Amino acid sequence: MNYTVVRTIFGALATALAFSATPVARAQAVPVPAPLQPIVTVSASASASVATDRLQAWLRAETESADPASAANQVNAAMAKALARVKGVPSVKAQTSGYSTQQIGDKKPLRWRVAQTLTLEGADFAAMAALITRLQDEDGLLVSGTAFSLSADARRRAEEGLTQEAIRGWQERAQRAAQGLGFSGWRPGHVTVQTGEPPRAFPMMRAQVSAASAAPVTLEPGTAEVSVTVSGDAVLEGAAHR
Repeated sequence: MNYTVVRTIFGALATALAFSATPVARAQAVPVPAPLQPIVTVSASASASVATDRLQAWLRAETESADPASAANQVNAAMAKALARVKGVPSVKAQTSGYSTQQIGDKKPLRWRVAQTLTLEGADFAAMAALITRLQDEDGLLVSGTAFSLSADARRRAEEGLTQEAIRGWQERAQRAAQGLGFSGWRPGHVTVQTGEPPRAFPMMRAQVSAASAAPVTLEPGTAEVSVTVSGDAVLEGAAHR
């Protein structure tokens, strides 16, 4: 046999053996995955009733007339007077909304109702009560309702303390779960902290009161519920006790 041919054959065989051995070598090089650590999901909550510190009030200027322009002028004048009065009470914020003109019935002569809403908000409840009373008695506005709420700062302060309380509760539950399942320890995995969404303020409706019979407004604040929930995974560690 020609030496060049023999050398070529042996070279081809060596190359083929090298390629065939490569997957085996690679398979042997892959590390064996470690056994998965057991995980237990726990949650804990903390809540508190916090005194409300904000008040919202909804009032409206409203009138009816056979002439829509005349009705609009009356509402505009009443609202301008009311806004001027509110500016004299720095602790109260005001906002107008809900301007509407509606035809009343379909019989002639036609009549029109024009209305606009005035929203007041403040933390000085005594000043708010006095202002609402004057807006009814002297400016002819009608009270649609009032609602107490918790300010953003007060809610945040309450949530900060409740978060720490909920975290401590979560840690205690994770520890008890590890011990109950026979593990010597644990570490936190993915954990989330959730706060309750503040409720939207809706007016507590009251009967319509005319300006002539308006009585002093009595307001009594209450409390708002604030809550924090901590939930997540506790990764159990250490040999399980049999």
